[in-house]
Amino acid sequence: MAQDDASSHYIHGSSAEEQERLAALNDLINQSALREIALHGGERILDVGSGLGQFTRAMARVAGTAGKVIGIERDPQQMAEALRRAKAEGEEGLVELRSGDAQAMPLHADEWGTFDVAHARFLLEHVRDPFGVVRTMLKAVRPGGRIVLEDDDHDVLRLWPEPVGFWQLWQAYIRTYDRLGNDPYIGRRLVYLLHEAGAKPSRNNWLFFGTCSGHVTFQPLVSNLITILVVARDAILSQSLLDRTVLDQALAALKEWGQRPDAAFWYAISWAEAIRPAGHS
Repeated sequence: MAQDDASSHYIHGSSAEEQERLAALNDLINQSALREIALHGGERILDVGSGLGQFTRAMARVAGTAGKVIGIERDPQQMAEALRRAKAEGEEGLVELRSGDAQAMPLHADEWGTFDVAHARFLLEHVRDPFGVVRTMLKAVRPGGRIVLEDDDHDVLRLWPEPVGFWQLWQAYIRTYDRLGNDPYIGRRLVYLLHEAGAKPSRNNWLFFGTCSGHVTFQPLVSNLITILVVARDAILSQSLLDRTVLDQALAALKEWGQRPDAAFWYAISWAEAIRPAGHS
C-alpha cells in the first residue's frame, strides 16, 4: 500500500530489503495458509492487498484453469516486484494483478458479487477503516461466497527465555501502529468485523507462526523479527516511544537470544472466515 493515502499507512515501507523480508515470510507461511483456505479448484478468487503476489499465485495454482484469480495492490513498487517475480518464475499469466485501493477496488460492474472467495492477509492492521475494507470484500463475493481474513494480534508474541528489554521494545513497536490510527490488535476483531459488515461468521482459527532453536525455520523467523524492529527503529525514536540506548540494547539482546539452544518463539496469525448471506445487498 502506498503511504500517502489518508486511509492507510504501511509502516514497513517497500524498500528492496522489505520486499526480501516479505518474500521470505511468504515462503514460511504460504503452505499452511493454503491448507487452511482449503480451495477445491475452479474458484473465482479476489486477493485484496496482494503485495508481492506469491500467495495470490499459490491460490491460482490450486484454482486451476477453470478458476480465475485477481490480485489488487496499491503500492506501485510492490506491484512492480510482484510482476517481476511472476515473470521470473514463468507465471506472468497465472493471475491478473490490478493497481487499486482496498476500499475502492478496481472491479468491473459485472464482477461485483461474483467471486467465490475474497481474501486479505496482513492488510487490515495497516488501514484506518478496516470495516470499510471488509464491507467492500463482502460486496465482491457471490451469495454463499467466502470472505477470508488473516491478520496480526501483536499481543500474542512470546519469546522464551525473554531477551532483556525485548518486551519494552515490542510495546514501543506496537505503538507505532496506533500513532498512525492503525490497529495492532486487529486479529482479535476479525470475527466482529465480518459480523458488523453483514457477513455470517463461519469459523476462526490460529495459524501457528512459531518455532524453536534447532528447527529449520528458527533462524529465518528470528531474522524476520529483527528486520521488522530495525526498520521500525527510526519511527520508534522519532515518536519518543523508547530511549535510544534501551532500544539498541534490546536489539542486541534479541540477536544474542537468537543463538541460544533453548530459545522458543511463540506466535500465531489470526484467521477468520464468513459467508455472504443470500439476499445481502
